[in-house]
Amino acid sequence: MDTREFGERFAALLPRLDRSVTVVEPPGQGAGYWAGAPSAAAADGWIYLAYRLRRPVGDGRGYAVAVARSRDGERFETLVTIDKDAMDTESLERPALVRTPDGRWRLYLSCATHGTKHWRVEVLEADDPARFDARDRRVVLPGDAATGVKDPVIVWHGGRWHLWASCHPLADAAEADQMVTDYATSPDGLEWTWHGTALRRRPGAWDARGVRISAVRFDGGSVVAAYDGRATAAENYEERTGIAVGGDPRSLTALGSAPWAASPHHGGGLRYLDFLPEGDGRYRLFYEVTRADGAHELRTELRAGPR
Repeated sequence: MDTREFGERFAALLPRLDRSVTVVEPPGQGAGYWAGAPSAAAADGWIYLAYRLRRPVGDGRGYAVAVARSRDGERFETLVTIDKDAMDTESLERPALVRTPDGRWRLYLSCATHGTKHWRVEVLEADDPARFDARDRRVVLPGDAATGVKDPVIVWHGGRWHLWASCHPLADAAEADQMVTDYATSPDGLEWTWHGTALRRRPGAWDARGVRISAVRFDGGSVVAAYDGRATAAENYEERTGIAVGGDPRSLTALGSAPWAASPHHGGGLRYLDFLPEGDGRYRLFYEVTRADGAHELRTELRAGPR
């Protein structure tokens, strides 16, 4: 595979802040207030968007996940909000919103286990995105004593479900911010079989501390992924965006020696990039970006598709 050609081909999927508009403002001003971690899906002429809302540590952390819809991809109406107490979690992180082949909807929620560094993923299911109910939930990715699991990216392709999740080591709490992305498959999107690590940290590089896949596109026999990376623990919450490619979803290779997209503010946080096909060859991007006051906002832009 010629990775140089891949990089040029998919540059159109990378954010351009000068072309973007704000979709959701953070719930406050300054560091620790975030609106972002988006997951987008389209159906019946609507664009649906799930995203996380956060306050600073000590003031609520990830306190809610909202699901909204829009005709134009820029102006959204909120359909339902799931708060952290309803999920019995200390904090909510990035959701994953998907529609099943039979038209059902699922909302996968990343939940922090109280008093620990552990994360798990639970799922809600409904016939309409406005009807998600936290009382009808089940754990689908429990993690274990050694590993916290969160931030799943879930794609239906080739007659089965594919999942990439951020995995964190728990043996040493001071090192639990480290992350790699593991890969799993499922016939039903509920019971998963793990196949190992798909994207690894690169020692000495800008993504040496952690890598977290945020979006995946199957393109013929190739796989292209956007991912978040950071070099140090101090860059936690201010990850930047990279691109990884491969011929097998179980093993992806990061492209380039520098981030592909970043913010000009406060360490350059631009993360959780998701790209949604528009059906006319264009893509709508959604991502979380750090603004000048240190807060994070959710932005979108419409881009020409890969050449």
